[in-house]
Parts: sequence; structure tokens; C-alpha cells
Amino acid sequence: MKTIFEKSIRGRRAAKLPKSDVSCSEEIPEKFKRKEGVNLPEVAEIDVVRHYIHLSKKNFCVDANFYPLGSCTMKYNPKLGEEIARYEGFANLHPLLPQLHHGGMLTQGALEVIYNSERLFCKVTGMDEFSLQPLAGAHGELTGMLIVAAYHREKGNKKTKVLIPDSAHGTNPASAAIAGYKVVSIPSDKNGIMDIVEFKKSLDDEVAACMLTSPNTLGIFNPYVKEISELIHRIDGLMYYDGANLNALLGKCLPGDLGFDIVHLNLHKTFSTPHGGGGPGGGATGVCEKLRKFLPVSRVIKREDATYALDYEYSNSIGYIAPFYGNFLVILKAYAYILNLGGEGLKRVSENAVLNANYLLNKLKKCYEIPHPESCLHEFVISAKKQKQKGVSALDIAKRLIDFGFHPPTIYFPLIVEEAMMIEPTETESKETLDEFALAMIEIAKEVEENPDIIKESPQGLEISRLDEVKAAKELKLNG
Repeated sequence: MKTIFEKSIRGRRAAKLPKSDVSCSEEIPEKFKRKEGVNLPEVAEIDVVRHYIHLSKKNFCVDANFYPLGSCTMKYNPKLGEEIARYEGFANLHPLLPQLHHGGMLTQGALEVIYNSERLFCKVTGMDEFSLQPLAGAHGELTGMLIVAAYHREKGNKKTKVLIPDSAHGTNPASAAIAGYKVVSIPSDKNGIMDIVEFKKSLDDEVAACMLTSPNTLGIFNPYVKEISELIHRIDGLMYYDGANLNALLGKCLPGDLGFDIVHLNLHKTFSTPHGGGGPGGGATGVCEKLRKFLPVSRVIKREDATYALDYEYSNSIGYIAPFYGNFLVILKAYAYILNLGGEGLKRVSENAVLNANYLLNKLKKCYEIPHPESCLHEFVISAKKQKQKGVSALDIAKRLIDFGFHPPTIYFPLIVEEAMMIEPTETESKETLDEFALAMIEIAKEVEENPDIIKESPQGLEISRLDEVKAAKELKLNG
């Protein structure tokens, strides 16, 4: 497809702007003025519209296709949230507007949304206070680990390391390292959970925290989590909950009841706000009572006169984590999602997510190796190890799935499973969609036996089949 610049023909225009009535010749120093024209493309409106419509049709999106990315929780985003986010009173606010303006309450509604959202997230997790400032899950992790460091610094604890299972998301060790800690990786046992014996061997007075994803990236709930929490607290360590997989526990289990002291939530996963493309995301971070004072500033408080205000007076705070108050419209969509579902609805989310995952697991276990065949929670991992012996890798299978109209699942993660394919159907997919996906995976398994070359040459029918991913990363072409 030609770019907009290649479509440019001199004299064509898509819009006509009014003549400026503002003189800026004296305000801009001569050295900053452009010496040459901007060389913008000259195209008609119809050319612009068709160009971007054609591009949009090439995009793979959850509104058009099944997106079973494990641990990413790529669920459908209800359009109710999009509609509410377009309300003028929310969409047109500027974060620098005063909290109260000439007797009106221009920002009071937004502050109330933030305040109420924090209360709801406390109920969902069992935490005592939340900050909605972090802009993504990894940002929430970093916020949490900076709080861990602040806690131990205030107490004078000489803590140097953080314990993390080898099945963890890669952002866990990164966040701990950025906060100044040495990462100790604990291996998984034969059941796919953090080895409790190895965990105890690594436990000493220098351990600042343990970071756990529950259920883990294999979709398995750790039955030792309460014992782990007690052992960590016994040495004055903290328990950190990676909330990436909270979709499995909504309304069923509170991380706070399991002994976790810090929780981050991925609003763009569990609470069905837009996900991917670099953002915007939301990494709301909650803490138990003893860590409340370390949360970032500013914080929204409710005054005695029932108005809302921003409070900066927290001397123990880790400070600013993000500009202003987080990705507000993302927070708003998550707030609408929770209010729309209610407590019972959130329970059904986790019930249906777990049901869908187990349904697919049982459909696929005859054709693919299942490293941990017991029932899973919201996601599961299969292995293409058997197919690899025939010369077809997990990557090949992922590429072939595109020809069937499905986005590939997460591949080669977690690292502890050879030729891993992590699948998460979420609760939003119908039985019909799951059946179609299962049939595609079964058909690909047959092709491995009968016609493996077609898989290695996939995807077919697209403008681009397979990229040289290393070259693409090193030689970015952003204007094509």
C-alpha cells in the first residue's frame, strides 16, 4: 500500500483552515522560524479516509478476532466504558483545572470517580488504600517495590534481596532490581509451583519481599501461599501480589486474606479497559494499613463538607510516580465496568474464565503435550514438544493460527516449559468461538503429521508472511 506521501498530488486538499488572526512574528525569534515549507502531503479527503480505513482492516483486534494471549487477559472491552469516557464532563477536563472554580465543581466528579474507584479496588483485593497513579502493570510493580524499599529503610532493616519464582513475569525481577534489590530465582517443583523446600533454603533475614503471581503463569494456584506469607512476615519481609492473573480470583478470593501486603492491578486486563499498542494502561497499586503512608502523592481525600480535594502532605511518601493522577479515562472505564457488573457479576467473571480455560484444555490435551494435566484456573500451558520432534515449532503453530483467523497465544513463556504455548480464553468468549479455536488447533496438529510444510510457510494470504524479528527490532521503519 502506498503511503499518504506517495499519494500526494500537488493542489489537492482535505481541509481548509481559516486564516489566522493571531500575529506571532514578534513573539518567535527569527532563529526558530522555519526556513523551508513543511512538505505536508497534498491529498483529498477521500484519499485520507480510504488510506486509514485500509490500514485499519489490516490490524488484528479483539473486536474482530479471538485473542487468547496467556497472562495478557485480552478480553473484549464493553462499549459502555467507551461511551462514558466520551462524556464531555470527563473527556474535556484538564488536570490543571482548579478543584473548585468560581463556586462551580468542574473537577469534583472526576475526583469522586478516583476516590470511589480506590475504595472499590480495596474491596476487590482486601487492601486498605490504593493509588491509581501508576500507568501500567510494570509501573505498578515498580511503585510497589519502591514502597517495599521505603518500608525497610524507615525501619533500618538491612534487606538486600527479593525472592521470585522462575515462572514469574519478567517485569517482576526487573522491578525488584530497579528498586535496588538482588533477585533470587526460586525453581518450580514437579507440580509447576514454586518449590517450597527451595524457597525455605533461600529465606533469611536479608529477604525484603517475595513476589508472587496467583495463580501463576501456568494457571496453577499455589497451595502453600499462606505458609509462604507467614514465613516472609516472620522475618519482617513483605508479600507482593502480581495482579496480572486476578481474573481467576475476582469475587472468590482476596489477596489480602492470603497474606499479601502490596497488590498491583492491571486495569487493562482484569477490568476490561483497552489493552495493547503501548497503552494507555493502568497499574493501580494497593497496600495494607502499615504501608499506607508510603503511597505516592497526590491523594484524593473526601472533606467533611463532602467535597473532594488533593492532598500532598505525606512526609513518608515515595513521592510522585506519574504526572497528575494516572490515566484518568482508563480508571473511569474500569469504574464503569465494576459498577455495571456488581459483586455477583465479578464472581461470574472468574467462574466463566476458569470454565472456558478448562474446556479448552480438555479439548486440546489429546493433540498436544500438557506439562501439568491437572485442572487449571483461568489459563493453561500446552507444549509443542511433540510437534517439534516432527520439525514444527511453537512459533510455526502460532503463525499457522493466523491463517485460521485467530491471534496466536503467548509462546515460549513461561520459560520453564519447552515449546510453551500459554492460552487464556477469558470469560468473554462464547462456546462457539472456543470450539472453532480448538478445531483449528486440532487441524494444525494433523497438518504436522500430514503436511508440515504448509505450517512452516504460514501465515499465507497476508501482505507479509514472516518478519526477520531481530532485523525489525534493530532497523525500525516507522514511516512505511
